[in-house]
Amino acid sequence: MKNILIFIDTETTGAGPDDRLIQVAYRTTDGVDENGLYTTDRKIDIGAMATHHITEKMIANKPLFVESPAFHDLQKRFAQNQIFVAHNAPFDVAMIEKEGLRVGPIIDTLKIARALDPNEKIESYALQYLRYLLGIEVEATAHDAWGDILVLEQLFYRLLKKIVDEKKISQDDAINWMIEESKKPTLYRSIKFGKYAGQKLEDVAETDPGYLRWLLGEKEKEEVPDENWLHTLKHYLHL
Repeated sequence: MKNILIFIDTETTGAGPDDRLIQVAYRTTDGVDENGLYTTDRKIDIGAMATHHITEKMIANKPLFVESPAFHDLQKRFAQNQIFVAHNAPFDVAMIEKEGLRVGPIIDTLKIARALDPNEKIESYALQYLRYLLGIEVEATAHDAWGDILVLEQLFYRLLKKIVDEKKISQDDAINWMIEESKKPTLYRSIKFGKYAGQKLEDVAETDPGYLRWLLGEKEKEEVPDENWLHTLKHYLHL
């Protein structure tokens, strides 16, 4: 494999546009493991705290991320176009880039898992669901950045092998395919919520396009619009 990969995950004060990272963990294929907590002037939302169990007290005496060795290491790696691998990568990329870094090539294992399941047979593409579905055995705590990257690393190699085997291509070509696929918005085939839960979107578009137009309006109002849903709804509404 020619490319150096960075398996990375963040934990944050929350999921809003003003939230900041408080934990960064990463593992690289050239042998670096990093896991650190960082302070910030943003208070941690209770909902976020209940998920990752990082408290204000735990980060009170920690450095700012921008002042850490990890920041400078990642700055160098991104400048060298090392590949950023994350699950639901747009979230982690946004948090990292708020700190003044600029990420290079990206592989989003969430998008890749979806792309390899075009008929949406898998119930959920959440990292921990895929962990247990695929029988990934690691000593990892869910929703802790370090625990998540241990699962992420193994998930990536499972997906890579599947691509190599199915497409009959080299690992390097498979990685390039993953990078290109990660740039594309996801086209959902079915809806998993609301009054049409479990139905195919193409069928809903035929029977009740007004519902999809309403849903598009709701998605456009969101604080951080989901590009995948916007793409999907516009596709089925022929917009």
